[in-house]
Amino acid sequence: MKILLTAINAKYIHSNLAVYSLKNYVQEFGNHVDLVEYTINQNIDDILADIFRKHPDLLCFSCYLWNINYVKQLIVEVKKVLPEVKIWLGGPEVSYSAPKVMQSYVQVDGIICGEGEQTFLEVVEYYTGKRNSLHDINGIVYRMGKTLENEGQIVENPFRPVMDLSAVPFVYDNMDRFAHKIIYYESSRGCPFSCSYCLSSVDKRLRFRNLDLVKEELQALIDARVPQVKFVDRTFNCKHDHALAIWKYLAEHDKGVTNFHFEIAADLLNEEELSLMETMRPGLIQLEIGVQSTNPKTIKEIHRTMKFDVVKQNVERIHKKGNIHQHLDLIAGLPYEDFESFRHSFNDVYALKPEQLQLGFLKVLKGSYMYEHAQKYELVYQERPPFEVLSTKWLSYKEIIHLKGIEEMVEVYYNSRQFEYTLEKLEAAFDDAFSMFEALSYYYEKNGLFALNHSRIARYEILLRFIAEQDKEKLEEYRPLLTFDLYLRENVKNRPEFSGQETISKEKSTAFYDLEAETHTYLKGYENYDKRQIRKMTHLEMIDGTLYLFDYKNRNPLTNQAKVILVRERI
Repeated sequence: MKILLTAINAKYIHSNLAVYSLKNYVQEFGNHVDLVEYTINQNIDDILADIFRKHPDLLCFSCYLWNINYVKQLIVEVKKVLPEVKIWLGGPEVSYSAPKVMQSYVQVDGIICGEGEQTFLEVVEYYTGKRNSLHDINGIVYRMGKTLENEGQIVENPFRPVMDLSAVPFVYDNMDRFAHKIIYYESSRGCPFSCSYCLSSVDKRLRFRNLDLVKEELQALIDARVPQVKFVDRTFNCKHDHALAIWKYLAEHDKGVTNFHFEIAADLLNEEELSLMETMRPGLIQLEIGVQSTNPKTIKEIHRTMKFDVVKQNVERIHKKGNIHQHLDLIAGLPYEDFESFRHSFNDVYALKPEQLQLGFLKVLKGSYMYEHAQKYELVYQERPPFEVLSTKWLSYKEIIHLKGIEEMVEVYYNSRQFEYTLEKLEAAFDDAFSMFEALSYYYEKNGLFALNHSRIARYEILLRFIAEQDKEKLEEYRPLLTFDLYLRENVKNRPEFSGQETISKEKSTAFYDLEAETHTYLKGYENYDKRQIRKMTHLEMIDGTLYLFDYKNRNPLTNQAKVILVRERI
């Protein structure tokens, strides 16, 4: 019996924690079970051919929003080239509509619903002959009595009680397999909250992995010097002693390399946690905070518990210290959030100046409260993944399209961190930040600039042309800001046209680097580099009478901006 666990990831740098957990949980059947990862960017025929060459007897797919269309195509084609193969599915995209999926796809022999480790073990036992029947396996939907002429009867077994999370094996025993990939880690499952748009609200059986085990496993990742670990816990800080113990351990055992990403509720942070965060190495942790809306009526309707005044206070405190990257989320398409209400929510969150602001759109997920009450909210959404909202009782499709354009402008001009000082000045020319991005979106639409592949320099030039229309009288005040923003991120050696003439002559620049290579007055840590190398890794620029030295070897770990040094001497 050859069993193949199959993951189709969104990107190469992603890994699928679920299939690794399943494989490690059935170690006693290790000689039967193999694992393979693909991406949605691969040709589906290549994936089909690779599966055919592996020739599994039991083929299992992990199903998510981003890959379900690929999986559906593959299960149809696989059955044509491997007619004897048994096909099982699992994951959130099939767990809450399993009978319907099996009715639509006769190729599927069974679906594992919900938490999969113990269920998968028992399914493997059945197919390897150690178990006589599927009938007594909780957490599955399967076909009984299937023949060439008969699709068989679909049987839905009871849901499985939750397992002890500490019983799930650590999957990162061989780090070579995860080279150049994001590492995902789970210290809890379930969620105590009931947000109506989220599938985590379906599973309220919150449980935690043993802290001693967590610390031991995190130490292995720290010692392996992996670049980033993303905790997949739905609300990491919902249990204070658990969160605090982990954050303390990371701070005490930090080796200056690994970044740890957490999804948290900012209004749950307490003084002890905030004080600890203020002592952390810049870049040790980053926080993803789901605000979603600041409209009180919306928050109440989606069954969310959030005190925005506390979120604001804590986010501002963390931001002031400047050592933790904060990513704040908004969702367009929620109940009672019309265009003007969303404008207000956007401005509330933008005012907090997070390192990233994600403007997302409601996804109407099967099994969620929002899905069950779509008619009540007049939700119109895509029939295809990711089932994104098209309109609501409060928001028209035209307004959704408009918000899509604003989303792109936020991504390009704010989240890139490439236009920080220019945007700060430009915002003053508008009533609010939302209006600025709205006008920028209109400009892109009017000039046919959407859906084009612009270079990074072109984005600066487009922004300057936009400014020429919006704040023409002060246009020349923006050039030095754009130039500063450019060199803050880009070590460009070919000067762009919008920056004007060189501000420092070659002779003066050469004299500066000759002296710096001898004295290292400004560039500590460059002692082992010669003047040519130093010059390649830095840039000198005179802006409004001030001489700046941009150091690209030492970048801000939160924003990736160069270190900026004021040069006191006249050159």
